[in-house]
Amino acid sequence: MNRRKFLSILGSAGVVSALSTAREAKAGGTHSFPYYEGSYGVLHDTTRCIGCRQCEAACNQVNNLPKPQKSFDDLSVCATRRRTSAREWTVVNKYVVHGKPVFRKLQCFHCNDPACAAACFAKCFQKQPDGSVAYDGTQCVGCRYCMIACPFYMPGFQYDDAFDPLVMKCTFCAPRMKEGKLPGCIEACPMDALTFGKRSDLIKVARSRMRKSPGKYVDYIYGEWDAGGTAWITLAPASGTATAASANPAHDLHPLDLDTHLGNRPIGELTYGALGAVPMIVAFWPVLFGGAYAISKRRDAIHEAEKEAVAREVKNDISYVVNTAANKVAETHGPAAADTVRQAASDALKVCERPLRS
Repeated sequence: MNRRKFLSILGSAGVVSALSTAREAKAGGTHSFPYYEGSYGVLHDTTRCIGCRQCEAACNQVNNLPKPQKSFDDLSVCATRRRTSAREWTVVNKYVVHGKPVFRKLQCFHCNDPACAAACFAKCFQKQPDGSVAYDGTQCVGCRYCMIACPFYMPGFQYDDAFDPLVMKCTFCAPRMKEGKLPGCIEACPMDALTFGKRSDLIKVARSRMRKSPGKYVDYIYGEWDAGGTAWITLAPASGTATAASANPAHDLHPLDLDTHLGNRPIGELTYGALGAVPMIVAFWPVLFGGAYAISKRRDAIHEAEKEAVAREVKNDISYVVNTAANKVAETHGPAAADTVRQAASDALKVCERPLRS
């Protein structure tokens, strides 16, 4: 079997496998992750948060994360718009809303239909019945598709071990929850700004607070429907007057850097098509690069063969000329003189052989 036929068969097998996998991925895109009605969540009431960073300290301690350069007692860091990272799974930022400071805690939102799980072809992310989005790094290949897919830019990448890089993010303190304990950040909050409970109940709590305090909150529960819904939901402060209701409450969330343009459909639905192409790329990868390598080697082989042919042709021509001249010398000066001519020609060919080949 020649190389061309082999590559053709290999390519055909890759196409069949890729198309089959792509059809499965496309079929999977017609449904979302299972919705767990009894899953838990957290209501973050930003009107109660004082930016004490006790939630950050608790997260750091519970998850054995590296200590920050500035201690958790230094509240000035809240003035910098920080993002979560592999070393900081939750951060508190300070915002100015209607001329007043407002603090908001940032962490993984633990989406109902997580885009990170939809984008991960290694299945490292899984939505759990308790509401958390769990990550298992044993099969992680470090592609970081999850970081690109996340609409909230929450996952961080840890490079400490070059041979085992991991994606790091809030785990919802899943080990503590299994023991019947509250997540560390919620247990540490001194102002009851974080309320833990079943997500369905928390939405009712949020609506009750809005109803009992007209004008205090923006008439919008962030995370109820955004990006298909999230386990962490947020209440934001309004102008403070019951008559100053906004025509579009979602716009009042922008000062807190809450993106209200994500829609109410799961972001994961947008990744299924791209994810379906991944197996095809993987299948074609060795075929394409193997073919390119074979073509390159074939071209080099042809080039070398052409050089060898030219060298042989030149050598044959020189040998013919030398033999003809030696025969004529032998007629006039004898065989010994002819042998001297042939030896001189042979020595000259040895000297010329290397340049002819290169």
